Amino acid sequence: MAQDDQKLYERATKGDEHAVEELLERHLPGLRTYVKRNVSPGVLAKESSSDLVQSVCREVLQNIDNFQYQGEAAFRSWLYQAALRKLIDRQRYYKAEKRDMGREAALERSSELSSQAASVLAASLAGSPSSDAILREEIERLERAFGELETGDREIIHLVYVRGLTHAQVAAQLGCTEVASRKQLSRALARLSKRIA
Repeated sequence: MAQDDQKLYERATKGDEHAVEELLERHLPGLRTYVKRNVSPGVLAKESSSDLVQSVCREVLQNIDNFQYQGEAAFRSWLYQAALRKLIDRQRYYKAEKRDMGREAALERSSELSSQAASVLAASLAGSPSSDAILREEIERLERAFGELETGDREIIHLVYVRGLTHAQVAAQLGCTEVASRKQLSRALARLSKRIA
């Protein structure tokens, strides 16, 4: 590890905002890709992915007291978890907003609807707390299963799905062929799938 990097990591661990900003800059391309791949169309209709990325970075810097640098992979994981929380929060916010507007519209039209039609409409507009809990559980299961994979499996999945690299780029980075990259990804996803099931 370069001495400059070591000093940067030490400064970041001590809460140096500029050091954390520098680490954020290094991971900005991956964070942008992660947000673009994981943001829902409903949130994207209301906010740009670049605004979401800025918001994540701002929150990371505001929560710098909770930061302890434990390596690039741990930092990236911490950063992407912050991004995922942001995306889930924004999804809930817009879902609640849509639900409230839908309830108002349903009340305005209630004289025109049969009671059965009104109850079906209300059920479809209402968000379910259980669906939010299920989503959280699924995310936790996926994170746990991903963490249990071998390093090579985690790396290939990360390169393709988090960093958004093509198989040609992955092959160049790993020193293999595109065919080998595709096979490795397929096997890694199969192993991940077995751990989730």
